[in-house]
Parts: sequence; structure tokens; C-alpha cells
Amino acid sequence: MLKISKVKRNSIAKELGLEVGDEIIAFDGFACEDELDYLYYCETDGFSMTVEDHRSGEQATLEIEKDEGEDLGLSFEKNEKIRTCHNRCVFCFVDQMPKGMRESLYVKDDDYGMSFSCGNFVTLTNLPDEGLERIIRLKLSPLYVSVHTMNPQLRVKLLRNRFAGKIVEQIDRLVKGGVEMHCQAVLVPGENDGEELAYTARELFKYYPAVRDLACVPTGITKYREGLYPIPDVDKEYSEKLLDLVDRLNGEFGVDFLLPADEYFVKAERPFKEVGFYGDFEQIENGIGMTAKFVSEVYAALEELPKTVLKKRKKSLVISGVSAEKVNRTLTVSCMEKIDGLEVDVLPIVNEFFGSTVTCTGLLTGKDIFSAVKAYREKGGTFDEIVLPANTLKEFEDVFLCGMTLDELKKNLDFENIRINREGGYGLVEIFSTVAKTRR
Repeated sequence: MLKISKVKRNSIAKELGLEVGDEIIAFDGFACEDELDYLYYCETDGFSMTVEDHRSGEQATLEIEKDEGEDLGLSFEKNEKIRTCHNRCVFCFVDQMPKGMRESLYVKDDDYGMSFSCGNFVTLTNLPDEGLERIIRLKLSPLYVSVHTMNPQLRVKLLRNRFAGKIVEQIDRLVKGGVEMHCQAVLVPGENDGEELAYTARELFKYYPAVRDLACVPTGITKYREGLYPIPDVDKEYSEKLLDLVDRLNGEFGVDFLLPADEYFVKAERPFKEVGFYGDFEQIENGIGMTAKFVSEVYAALEELPKTVLKKRKKSLVISGVSAEKVNRTLTVSCMEKIDGLEVDVLPIVNEFFGSTVTCTGLLTGKDIFSAVKAYREKGGTFDEIVLPANTLKEFEDVFLCGMTLDELKKNLDFENIRINREGGYGLVEIFSTVAKTRR
């Protein structure tokens, strides 16, 4: 149910006599679970709504007629409860995290509402039939689904959940109900890769274009795996074979259905795909096409930028994960060629917090950034500004994974001019083409 926290003036809800504290119990006779119900019915032109009066406790069913998309004018008390994961996946990243981090990082969400609204991946193993029907009824599409494998027995093994083998019938039912999906397979070497991946891809492609794509993602391996399922890290040879298999299957399908994570290209020392390969970058939060998009944006921004001469020379220090070092160095050379007076150095940071096997920029912590910059200074390195990728910080809040805040990092370094690149390639060029206001 939804408890009303605000009623807008001159709204439909106000005309109906709804008040703060009243609760919405049902829409069209279906129990109201969360705000997804409200958002769905607001898009329709008519429905019934059962409301409980907060003073009398009596319930009344109201018949609503309105224009499609017209909001009723209600806000609700926040419901922080989310559907959590019922699996014990052999590759779970949360199980590999050290103690003492932000409490929210240890929550294993598996919530189809968050999948629809935020793009979070769900396994569907905690979903009863009623939940599946609700997804279809509310047209929660597209969903982001962690399939991992279409082999029921293997999926039960990898997710360590006896209900995990229902994925085949669940996907079939969702597709027939008009729900589209983006899928992913976290690949465990020797388990769901190779011919097993080929089988999964072919089974899912039967539902194309309702199943839009299948991301191939390596298992994230930290140094905190003692006692956990043994999973080897991937190397150059493995990545080459994986990319060859992806190309072969996509050639068989005639479309770019399988989308390999950027890390495989780095490990294989192969060029990234052109941006057109990734479509609308709908799996970019999964590390799919992020580098190609960033590179294309930098070159596009440089093309638009006239030959720039800075009024005052400056040196920028770009923070980078180990895997992005080569790309960043190539791009910064192009930037220095176009912007006279600019000097850039790239600081690749080994992830001591999670372990050296974690090489992406987005998992760098404030503690490791501080230690690396401090060491850079001690070796004689100087800079006028630090350029920090926004994905090292929590969304909407300047906090690193380790709990250190951006202000604490500045204080520890005794350096204020840390500029956050929140706009990707275009933002990087914009930062480079302006003179730093603060000098160390």
C-alpha cells in the first residue's frame, strides 16, 4: 500500500478529497505494492482506486477518469524496503568485500522494480508467479536480467539456488507477455563460457528482439576470496578466445547480439569496437562500450574545439584505473596537441583495497587515490589540478567506496583543486581547455 504524504493543490486527488495520511490499497482490484502501481495507472485514462481513510479506517473505491499520462497529484512516504537476493552465487562480488565499508554496499538487491527504474540486474529467483504476472500487467519493460546460463542444471549450480533453473520458462513467459529484456552472463572460466555460452546465446537469440542483447562480463575477483569457490582470473589468451567466439556468434546471428565487456579488449590487447556496435549503450553501466563512447566523445569534442592557447600553463593529473591507462595516455596526447599550454600526466592506480586483480577505475577508493597521489608527489611529481572520474564517487554524493569523502581527500592531500569529470569525454576536454583557478 501507499501512504499519501502530499496532495497537490488543484489536482485530481484534491478534487477527490484525498488527504495526507490516507492509504491507497488497490488499483482495479489488484493490491497496491509500491509506487510502480501508481505510475502505471497514471499513464492510463481510467481505473478504480481503493483508498483507506486515515481517520475512520473505512475503505472506499473511487472511479477515476482522466487524460492519459495525467498525474493525480500525489506524493507518498518513502518505502525503503527492497526485494533482496535469495542466491549464493559462486561469483558474488558482495561476498568478496572487506568489512567496514558503507552499510548499503552489503545489501544484495534483486528487485525487479529497481531493474525497471534503475537498470539493476535481477535473477528472478525470488519471484513468485504473482510477481511475474505483475511485471507483465504493469508492462515493466525493459528489464535487466542476470541469466548467466540457459542450462537449468548449471544455473542451479552457479547461483546455488534450487529455483534458479526456472529461468527458461520465466523468460518465455515474460516475452509472451510483451516484456523486453537486456540480459547478462557473468562468465566463470570453465563453467558457463565456451560452448555453454554459445548454447545460452542461441537459446536467448530465439527471443530476439524481445531479448535485445546478452552482455558477457568477467567475474570480479578481489583479494578477499578465501574459502570461496575457486575462480581463476582471465588472461590475454582467454580474452582472445572469448572475443573470437563473440564475433563468430554475432556473425551467425547477423546482428551484434553478444556484447563483451571492455575488460576483455584490454586483456586481449585488441582495439575496442566502433561506437555503432553498442547501439544506444543500454548496457554501459555493465562496463559495455564505456571506453568506446568515452574515446569517441573526446575526439568529437577536440574536433569542435578551436586551437586553444591557455592564458597560463597548467599541468593536469588524471586519475585512472590500471586497465584504462593506455587509452587515457593516448587521449591526453591528442588533447595536448590541440591545447597549447596544457600538460597532462596519467596516474594509473593499483587497487590495494580490493586487490590488484580489480583494475577498473570505478572501483578505486579514496584511500588508494590518496596513497598514489602522495607517492607521486614524493617522487617529484607536480600538478595544478587533479582530474577525477565521477564513477569513483557515489551517485549524488561525493563519497568513495571506502567511506572517505571528497572533502576528506582534499584535506588529506592539502590540495583543493580536484575537478570531477561528470560529463565523460566532452567533460574531460572542457576541463583541459580551461585554466585551473587554484595552484598548489
